Amino acid sequence: MNTKLSSNLLTFLLKPNVNPNFASQTAWAILRAVVGLIMIHNGLDKLGNIESFAEAYVSYIGLPFPIFFSYVAAYTELIGAPLVALGLLTRPAAFGLLSTMMVAMYHHILVAGFSVPYLELSAIYAACFLFFFVNGGGLFSTDALILNWLDSNAFTQKAKQIMLLEKSYQGIAAEGDKEKQLN
Repeated sequence: MNTKLSSNLLTFLLKPNVNPNFASQTAWAILRAVVGLIMIHNGLDKLGNIESFAEAYVSYIGLPFPIFFSYVAAYTELIGAPLVALGLLTRPAAFGLLSTMMVAMYHHILVAGFSVPYLELSAIYAACFLFFFVNGGGLFSTDALILNWLDSNAFTQKAKQIMLLEKSYQGIAAEGDKEKQLN
């Protein structure tokens, strides 16, 4: 029963929302890589002057332990963003990044109200990370490869074709069908 629970947990954490469409999955992977890679600089900027960030952002919104939470935000971005880009543990990483963006949006609302120029970037990031939290990394992700390796029945044959970028499945399947018809 314990292995069943851990298997279900792994499946929940790793299995992406599977839409077996090559163009959709390609766009999904590109979005994941771009958003993940671009987000890394936010963590580096925070670490560049952690005290200033803690005072200007974390203390301003009234969170306790501003230096601690500044490091939490910086390392969430430094670790979570590359994980999202790779599609590795996408859901947990996206949840952490979504959380930092929600705090950023709260800060922007406190500073400037519902001003689009202040909210714009953090809202776009939040929406992207919400998408990856809900849907996972897609078929072109490390999560999908790991899940396929752990559970060969986790994906449909069509999803496996797209995930592995192999058209040879179609040719082999067609040849097998022809042989069955001849016999």
